[in-house]
Amino acid sequence: MLGLTKLKTAAAVAGVLILAAMPVAAQENGTMRVAFGDIPGGEMVNFMIAVARAEERGVKVEVSYLQSEDLAAQAIVSGQADIGVGTPYALIQKVNAPIRMFYQLSMLRFYPVVNGEKYQTWNDLQGADVAVHGRGSGTEAIMKLMAKENGVTYNSVSYVPGSGVRAGALLQGRIDVSIVDYERSRLLEREAPGKFVFLPLPEITATDEALYANRDWLETEQKAVSILVEELIKTWREINMDPSAVATLRAKYNVLPDIEQIEVDELVPAFTQGVSIDLYPSNGGNASSVVEDFTFFTSSGSLDGVAEDLEVEDYWYLAPVEAAVKKLGTM
Repeated sequence: MLGLTKLKTAAAVAGVLILAAMPVAAQENGTMRVAFGDIPGGEMVNFMIAVARAEERGVKVEVSYLQSEDLAAQAIVSGQADIGVGTPYALIQKVNAPIRMFYQLSMLRFYPVVNGEKYQTWNDLQGADVAVHGRGSGTEAIMKLMAKENGVTYNSVSYVPGSGVRAGALLQGRIDVSIVDYERSRLLEREAPGKFVFLPLPEITATDEALYANRDWLETEQKAVSILVEELIKTWREINMDPSAVATLRAKYNVLPDIEQIEVDELVPAFTQGVSIDLYPSNGGNASSVVEDFTFFTSSGSLDGVAEDLEVEDYWYLAPVEAAVKKLGTM
């Protein structure tokens, strides 16, 4: 899913507000403003389908695309937006930010990749310049963990939001070391066979993306949050059962109509592969998955302290997902 339209580029650079194109519905169950620290792309289609379904149930949803996850987090903390997307463990711990994660969107399934003409192994990355998604992101945590385990120190770590953007920079030779999602790993192999080396990783069980919000807002807007969480779970389960449903549902709800045709063509193959690697949790997260996060993020150095000493409720507000799973059943 490479290449950005002028509209996408403007949104990414300026952080302008883009209202999601959703079905008209009686807006009687609340309003929420969602801030992505990324550009609009095919990997967001499943989320936007769930948003469309929440709109059908009377929740008004506004979606904005900002230049980085840092800006999105600032928007949540300052009250300019209600819901962010990421894993702000470090932010919560270091500045005691009054935000909590409340829905597990995806698991960490990423591929560290290097220009094979310059690097071949993790040990070769001593003094290398590395590009990751964002500060405090799972991609940064993976690269930090592997540097620690292999005894190397990077020269610099730069933040380049968007796996597609990083893949494009690799293909153009602007960066030599990065980490991309499963879809862009296929693209790199297809567009430049033999040029890139994918470095090995141990098995990682941790959250990649989660929804988070101010704790007080979550309690105030319980009805709207409950509806969104229910629709997320139903959409994730439907796609996990039949990945081709993502294309049918995108057309039905007309979500992200401006993404490029190559992204449209890759939707079903990409989601099929995502389902095959358990990318999309069917139950939205729970206390056990948070404990797994603690283990990973403390091991990587993204969280301070010992995993066993951290408290779930200091980082997550699980009431909405617990209520939804009770209502919908466990899968």
